Parts: sequence; C-alpha cells; structure tokens
Amino acid sequence: MTGVFVLRRLAHAVVLLLLVSTLSFVLLEVAPGDFLDEARMNPRMGPGTLAALRDRYGLSQPMPVRYLRWMSAVARGDFGVSFAYNMPVTTLVLPRARKTLTITVTALAIAWIVALPLGIWCASSKARWLDSLFAVGTSSLITVPDLLFTFVMLFIAVRCGLWKEGSMVLPAAVLSALAMPPLLRHVRAAMLDAARQPFVRAARAHGIAGVRLWVRQVLPAAANPLVSLLGLSMGTLLSSSLVVEAITGYPGLGPLFLDAVAARDFYLVLGPVMLSAAFLVGASLIADLLLYAVDPRIREPR
Repeated sequence: MTGVFVLRRLAHAVVLLLLVSTLSFVLLEVAPGDFLDEARMNPRMGPGTLAALRDRYGLSQPMPVRYLRWMSAVARGDFGVSFAYNMPVTTLVLPRARKTLTITVTALAIAWIVALPLGIWCASSKARWLDSLFAVGTSSLITVPDLLFTFVMLFIAVRCGLWKEGSMVLPAAVLSALAMPPLLRHVRAAMLDAARQPFVRAARAHGIAGVRLWVRQVLPAAANPLVSLLGLSMGTLLSSSLVVEAITGYPGLGPLFLDAVAARDFYLVLGPVMLSAAFLVGASLIADLLLYAVDPRIREPR
C-alpha cells in the first residue's frame, strides 16, 4: 500500500510539473517582445543578420516544436542555453538554486523551532491578556508587505553595520520572521482545536495535565494540520525568497530571475521557474509522505 501511495503522489507531481512547464512556456511565448528587441533598434543590424540570430537561438521555429525539443532536453537535465550569457542554463541556475534552497530550509527550520513551542504555550496559557497580545501581534505582522519588511530590516542591518553582501544571515532572518506569524497562528489554532477532542477531556479527567497533556496528547492530535502546513510554509518561503534575495543582494535565484525577465532571456526565465516548481512539488510530496506516516486513516484501503 505504501508503494501505491508513493507512486500516486509521484504521478501527481510529474503531471503538475508538466502543467507548469506548458503554461510557463506558452505565457513567455505570447508575451510581447523577445531577446532580439534591442538588436532590432540597432541600425547596423540588417534583416539578414536578425534572421540569422533568430535561427541561431531557435526563435524562428514554431512554438510546439520548440516546446517539445525543450522538454526532451529538460528530461535529460538540459534547460537550454541562455541568450544573454551564451552559457547552459543549468550551469547558471544550479549553484544559485542551492543557495536559495539553503536559506529557505534554514529559515523554515528557524521559524518552526520558534513557532511550535510558542504556539503550544499560547494555546495552553489561560491568561487572556496573552491571547489578545498574541492575536494583535501576529495580525499586525501578517499585514506588513514582504517588500516593506525586507527594506526595513535591510536599513536596520546597514545602519547597525550587520549587513554583509552575499551573506545568508540577513535573508534567512527576514524569511524566518516573515514565516513566523502565520505559523504561530496556525499552530495555536490547531492545538486549541485538538484540545477540544473528547479523548483530551478524558485524559484531563484521569489527572493528566500540564506539559504532559499538551505534548503527549494534544500535539499528536494536531499533527495532521501541522504536517500539511509544513508543505504550504515551504511554498510561501520560496516565493518570498525571490523578493528577499533581490533586495538583500543574496546570490540566489531571485536576482538571476529578475535579470532574465528584464533581458527577455527565454530559457533562463524558464530555468528558475521550473526549479522553483520542483522545490514546491518536492516539499508537498514530503508533507504528504509525513502525513501518510502519522495518520493511519490515510493508510486504510478505500
């Protein structure tokens, strides 16, 4: 049964990546302009030279042919050649993808390490002032735009002499701070919902209370929504990391992706898009497997 579940989830992941690749390719194709727009404005570039460049970059071929050739190359691990850099996209993207994945996983770990015990503490606390402070604080932080928050954090780091270009400390700190408020709210809500279950009330009636009750009884009951939240939080951090990297100067996928979009570097745009989609699908797959491991109801045959 485990093998069937894994194969089904892998099939879903492959279908999702195919849909993302098709939609991304079509949207880039129908978007106005291409990499040779600037060359067309050069009076020294004649029609023959432009036609030769289009043939060289494969832009003269029909879209279905280009897409099928690109997909067959992607299946071999080749994302094409960057027009601007005249280099394989894989060579440009993979080192930056590792950096993006490093700060994302680091920020995710920090956010969960802080949010899980703090959320449990807030849920178990009987002080109403703490509950009100928690609600106001998390709601206020969630409403702050990622762009504004990153600029403020960068300004503080520069003024305090804590910012170093290329360092992962600031972007990881910003990402973890952005992820923490929604995580805190979801952890608290999941714990409070699990605490209302009949078996928890029965455990209280048998004298189980305090940390033992919340960690051994309530937390396992709240595991399902929290495991599902793990995949969602990974996706949220990956999307936020593109903005944070571009602002803080961290050499991840964000700056490269923005440069590629500005230059209309077709295949260099598709590379980060596909890798980001693969990261999201991978995080969702890991969350599904964890949910399968902790929830026996999923393992029941249907």
